[in-house]
Amino acid sequence: MWLVVLRRLGLGIITLWVVSLLVFAGTEILPGDVAEAILGQSATPEAVAAIRDQLNLDRPAVVRYVEWLRNLLRGDLGMSLSANMEISEMISGRFKNTLMLAGLTAALAVPLALAMGLAAAMFPGGRVDRLVTVSTLFLLSVPEFVIAAILVLIFAVHLQWLPATTYVASDASLWQLVKSLALPILTLTTSVVAHMARMTRAAIINVMTSPYIEMAILKGVPRGRIVLRHALLNAVGPVVNVVALNLAYLVSGVVIVETVFAYPGLARLMVDAVSRRDMPLVQACAMIFCAAYILLILVADVLAIVANPRLRKPK
Repeated sequence: MWLVVLRRLGLGIITLWVVSLLVFAGTEILPGDVAEAILGQSATPEAVAAIRDQLNLDRPAVVRYVEWLRNLLRGDLGMSLSANMEISEMISGRFKNTLMLAGLTAALAVPLALAMGLAAAMFPGGRVDRLVTVSTLFLLSVPEFVIAAILVLIFAVHLQWLPATTYVASDASLWQLVKSLALPILTLTTSVVAHMARMTRAAIINVMTSPYIEMAILKGVPRGRIVLRHALLNAVGPVVNVVALNLAYLVSGVVIVETVFAYPGLARLMVDAVSRRDMPLVQACAMIFCAAYILLILVADVLAIVANPRLRKPK
């Protein structure tokens, strides 16, 4: 088992290195740079060249990548070219805000999705199953920005119960924090709960066709006990994987939600950095998101290996 886990960790490290290449190459091909953003459109070519030389942007891309990767391995994220300050200082508070939003959403979405999937798998083809299937299919087909706009229209414009934008103050009370984060959390919850519920239902129904489950049904074991005590334990591998994928999305895929609700998170900081052509900041944010995504996938793989003995033999 440990050999399989070490192999997964090695693949994760290689994947992260490949991601660093793609991130650096992607920022390199973006039009414009921070020198043009600082000086404006009326800047002369000489002034742009002087700024580029001052910021070391005129060196070959390979040299800059090797230096950036070496600093990244030492934990040095570099300097923001537009703000002229340490990137680690800029992202510390923003990353905490993103983690708080993702954590609160996960605390609401994961139990809700598991309950919906279990309820639907308890009696396939019944009313609850049809209701869960139709509702989750509808939620999967609606984009996030549409859900956000509908929630803002209902709760912020017409009912005026919740604010349309998010403001997280350090001295805010618990009730103010709940009101401020309610709409972003509801938007993210509706986006991820449908996928998790459908995959939970599919995994449990697939296990329910196993011979030992059929034997338990023939012996007259109550269906609820079969699902909760037997089928759920054997379906934990696929369920953990889909939960990890959605948690990774909550950490790295909240760009639309943070932009719509003006939430001061890491994704919003990366969007602002792209508009300012602050490539070191964009690269640092992208690597944090990718590292979190890969880490959660590795955790899901390890948990699946622990839960399923058939996956413990190296291939």
